[in-house]
Amino acid sequence: MKILVDADACPVKDIIVQTARRYSLQVLMFIDTSHLLEDGYSEVITVDKARDSVDIALINKAGAGDIVVTQDYGVATMALSKKAYSINQNGLVYNKDNIDRLLFERFLSQKIRRSGGKTSNQRKRSREDDDRFKSAFTRLVEQALSSCSGE
Repeated sequence: MKILVDADACPVKDIIVQTARRYSLQVLMFIDTSHLLEDGYSEVITVDKARDSVDIALINKAGAGDIVVTQDYGVATMALSKKAYSINQNGLVYNKDNIDRLLFERFLSQKIRRSGGKTSNQRKRSREDDDRFKSAFTRLVEQALSSCSGE
């Protein structure tokens, strides 16, 4: 089991590394060439800046039982199809019960923006957001480890 992170704009990389160290889990951070990252623990995989390069590289390395951290619903969908777990930076665990709704909401938002409409802006990240992620991520790691050892 490993943790794969869509790390370009991920605000919780430190929490991921801290949790991974505690459970002795491998972390792969995926970034494009416009970013630099060195945390002393993770394996950093740098790909070109082409559209979706990070997403494709991450999904190609993901497998059953892995944990994928991404805010991209498409990446989450592909992770779920590979029987991996997936969570976003706010602690939302993607699953078969919510992913279709999230994809549909994304489609509607894109449609509104294309027609000149406005959608809501994201609010500034808070300490509570980090705490919510840490709690949900720890539970997900423990769930994945439990499933992994049960096989």
